Amino acid sequence: MGKLTVLALRTVLVMLLAGSVFLQAVMVPLLAVDLGETDPELAFPRAQVLVIVFLGIVTAQVVLACVWRLVTMVRRGTVFSHAAFRYVHIVIGAFVTAAVLTFALAVVLAPGEAVPPGIVLLVCGVVVAILGVALIVLVLRMLLAQAVARDIEAARMRAELEEVI
Repeated sequence: MGKLTVLALRTVLVMLLAGSVFLQAVMVPLLAVDLGETDPELAFPRAQVLVIVFLGIVTAQVVLACVWRLVTMVRRGTVFSHAAFRYVHIVIGAFVTAAVLTFALAVVLAPGEAVPPGIVLLVCGVVVAILGVALIVLVLRMLLAQAVARDIEAARMRAELEEVI
């Protein structure tokens, strides 16, 4: 990966992380105030929604931090090692957690008439999409495992060749 690509990706990661911190620090409290002013007849559990939103942002931050570490490993040429699996596993877990949180949001929004059923169905569709991303990352993890195995095999063959020479 070239230096310009790494710099561009890190710039995007920093911007996304700054945006997520802004969401946590400013927008979630504003959401709490805004939800407090809604009509009591149309109210849904505000505390649960706020916790789910906050934890969803945390899962995104975890993914950003892991991608940063993986980019660092790519830049150093150490990504094809067993150490990379730790970050990939965390990313998969974060996506599954995000899917569970999104489903919990659908469950919280479903009762009553505050949110139309179509919106709840759309939120459930987002759950499927998030799980799809987790499966894609799992497939990429399998590709990483194959690459690590081939790298280890190539190192073993080089060592044998050096012994012969």
